[in-house]
Amino acid sequence: MKISIVRGMTQAVQAYSYAGPSTLAGGRLGLSTSGGTALSGPQTHPRFFSGLLTQAAPAAAGLLAVADAALTRYHQPRPGWTRDPVVTCDGGRLRFESFSACGGVYARLDVLELDGDVLDRGTTNVDVNGPLREALARVGGRDPLHLGVGPDELTVTTLDGAVVEKKVPLPSRWLRGFAEVQVIAAGFDLRAELAGPHAVRFLRSLPRGARSTVWAVPSGRDLRVSSGPARGGVCLSGTGRVATLMPLLCFARKLRVYGPADGTASAWELELPGMRYTLAISPEPWRGFSGEGAVLADLATDEAAGDADVVGMLLNFEPTVELGLLADRSGLTIERVRAALTQLGTAGRVGYDLHEAAHFHRELPYDKEQVAQLNPRLTAAHALVELGAVRLLGDAAEVTTDGGVRRVRIEAGECTCPWWFDHRGSRGPCKHVLAARIAARVAVEVTT
Repeated sequence: MKISIVRGMTQAVQAYSYAGPSTLAGGRLGLSTSGGTALSGPQTHPRFFSGLLTQAAPAAAGLLAVADAALTRYHQPRPGWTRDPVVTCDGGRLRFESFSACGGVYARLDVLELDGDVLDRGTTNVDVNGPLREALARVGGRDPLHLGVGPDELTVTTLDGAVVEKKVPLPSRWLRGFAEVQVIAAGFDLRAELAGPHAVRFLRSLPRGARSTVWAVPSGRDLRVSSGPARGGVCLSGTGRVATLMPLLCFARKLRVYGPADGTASAWELELPGMRYTLAISPEPWRGFSGEGAVLADLATDEAAGDADVVGMLLNFEPTVELGLLADRSGLTIERVRAALTQLGTAGRVGYDLHEAAHFHRELPYDKEQVAQLNPRLTAAHALVELGAVRLLGDAAEVTTDGGVRRVRIEAGECTCPWWFDHRGSRGPCKHVLAARIAARVAVEVTT
């Protein structure tokens, strides 16, 4: 897998090179892999797993749902954008992940019951092509399905080179989305848990209008649909964005709904036989996760990049990343470990599992040097500090810009700029608040 980013442009081009197309025939699902990172080192076509999926039908439907999310642009739909899902093997499970083309829907299938040989641990992309999609849609019953993630031994020994290559433009918002969603999800709480029949009834009661906005409000053992906010409710803006849940309802055992204190974004988790399918939904259909700014506070710390190098060396494709254990091993505080994980998440190396309430390790092929390019507010804030545009006034500051002087309350994160008046902190700090906080830390370091 290769990624090239042109400076000053808003998108990258990613090339997937596969040894052959993924296939499903005779009860054998072979997922072809592109270049990736494994415990054994960088691999052109890594092999992670060979064995049985004990629940064939929900696994096929779940993988198809992840692929459908990657194919779909929910805001201003238009054809022509596709991307292959990411798969991570941590030794005990397989995690398939994707993002919608518009960046507002994140999908993940966690396959928890594996019966076979784990050949390596790591992350790569898997080919999901048209014929495979059609074959997955025909899988029925509960007979086991043989799964191979990576080319089989015969193919590996006879490879002369990739026979399938896909080149896909990746907007920067897609790259940033992987970082933002793990930070945002870490602030979610479980709001409701419904048994299978209740889950089916609720999801099928949602308005059919794809752009409808509703609130899911706990009511006993059920959820009810409300047209406005209510205590304990979770907002679902754009009901059509949970469409990939619907084909999975016949397998659903439970539905769990997660949301933040303000109720704007949400996450929807279906418990299936031996696996979980999770959707994270941005606050509005037109708001991709990439613009939320949740990572900026952590990335603005001076230690984040160096701490990320230390913490990154301690990651080992664990099923869950324990903050306390990382703090002990690295000698860093919990707060600095959390900021380091944010930095690693921006480079695609960390995700967040709501069910486990913990981060997990993956390795997407994005360089840490891309962090600044993918977060222009942070770049602009550092530029303001370097230009001497920040004047500290105790717990406040004045930041001089071409648009005039902006007055900042540092701790509160408030500013007199139009960005703050439009969003009031709901999409992360503005560049003036970031600049003031950076300058305040520099001042403290100089005096100590």
